Amino acid sequence: MSLFSWLRPASPVVPHDLQQRLTKLPAIGELRECSLREQRWVVLDLETTGLNLNKDRVLSIGAVVIEDGAIDFSQQFERTLQCRELKLGPSVLIHGLAPSAIAAGSEPTEALVELLEFIGDSPVLAFHASFDQHMLGRALKEHLGHKLQTVFLDVAQIAPLVCPQAHIREAGLDEWIDWFKLEVFERHHASADALATAELALILFSRARQQQIHSPLNLQQRLSQWKRRQQTHSF
Repeated sequence: MSLFSWLRPASPVVPHDLQQRLTKLPAIGELRECSLREQRWVVLDLETTGLNLNKDRVLSIGAVVIEDGAIDFSQQFERTLQCRELKLGPSVLIHGLAPSAIAAGSEPTEALVELLEFIGDSPVLAFHASFDQHMLGRALKEHLGHKLQTVFLDVAQIAPLVCPQAHIREAGLDEWIDWFKLEVFERHHASADALATAELALILFSRARQQQIHSPLNLQQRLSQWKRRQQTHSF
């Protein structure tokens, strides 16, 4: 045994049936050259105990599907994750999840496998996607010993890419909702925020097509170019 093996966190014990379901997940490939409309997208939002990438935990997951150029309300995902050792922080004032709801939530291992099955091989859209990607990746590793492979695209970056005239590059979701005059009746709830992000994404896809961005792969490439330009201008 390695001298430092005791420093490594123990691998989670995953029930056999969940391990079997993990092995049946589709392989994640590169983004495709199909049209933005033809691509199935999963729009994801997480509510967490806070914003610390290394310490905070996922409390709830909301997701909705964009397919055939519209939000498919028959494909929605919502889970509150059980977290018995939760210590209340300021975020509870924002997401409004009562301790009783969290204590009675879904078993995290089961809920996370269900989420992966719901996502399948689809790319994920999220607002400030790097946060959701990191937090979900941590949760999957902690509870399932599984590495997140899903491709994430950031709606917070797509928005200023295709709407530079807005001059609100560092804006939050609320600012973009206001700019496009979207009617959103609920916020700071995983499912509601996922739906609001999906509505915003549909508008942005329409703007992207007007700018000759026609495929998920093309969108990813343009985003990479945009981010490099932003980094260059920041020096």
